[in-house]
Amino acid sequence: MKESYAALGGKFEYLNSDCGYDKWSQYLIKTLEELGAGACGADIGCGNGYFTRALYRAGKEVCGVDISPEMLQKARELASREGVRAEFLLGDITKLKLLKRVDFAVAVNDCINYVPPAKLCAAFSHVRSCLKKGGAFVFDISSEYKLKNVLGDNLFAEDLDDITYLWFNKFDGEKAIMDITVFTPAGDGLFRREDERHVQYAHKADDIAAALHGCGFEVLRTEGHLGEPLREDSLRINFICRAV
Repeated sequence: MKESYAALGGKFEYLNSDCGYDKWSQYLIKTLEELGAGACGADIGCGNGYFTRALYRAGKEVCGVDISPEMLQKARELASREGVRAEFLLGDITKLKLLKRVDFAVAVNDCINYVPPAKLCAAFSHVRSCLKKGGAFVFDISSEYKLKNVLGDNLFAEDLDDITYLWFNKFDGEKAIMDITVFTPAGDGLFRREDERHVQYAHKADDIAAALHGCGFEVLRTEGHLGEPLREDSLRINFICRAV
């Protein structure tokens, strides 16, 4: 069993092309503008770099950080293809170090769900140490409702010309355990099979807020996806924060 995104890392953005990346990135840019965030920032858990590239095109000097080498390889390829001059760094949010302090940090599309509860403070402390005082920190989590009722104990599959995957999920009350089998063409009618496991933790909003406060952040507001009002069945929770 491989690490998360070892097999899917090069196809992540392609497989998520229907998630509304354009509106999502515009929400992110608008939120940073409302906070008066400066021009220099970091996209933590950048994946294949869609938000990194969008922030760059919005005039930001931004570096992408991800724990998956496969994610970063594709991120560099797409950035080069689109003429985006962004740096991409291999890094873990719980041990995050940057070459200089930045004006803002974002962590979009479940990055924080991969952080175990016991390491939340380490993650937020490292983000805080990379931010200037007053810097903006904007991130989301998939809600407990989503992990339990949408992903948990369900099977998803997709069969495309260049990749097929089977996605088996189990929710154990604290986390969603996702076992994914990926098939890609290997030539001569053969296919390569790779298996990887993902674990996403069902963080409670109050626990996130308490950890943020303890690590030097002020939570300005929480909201649903793209700024929607929060409901009991919201699939995402956004945290809009400032370093104090």
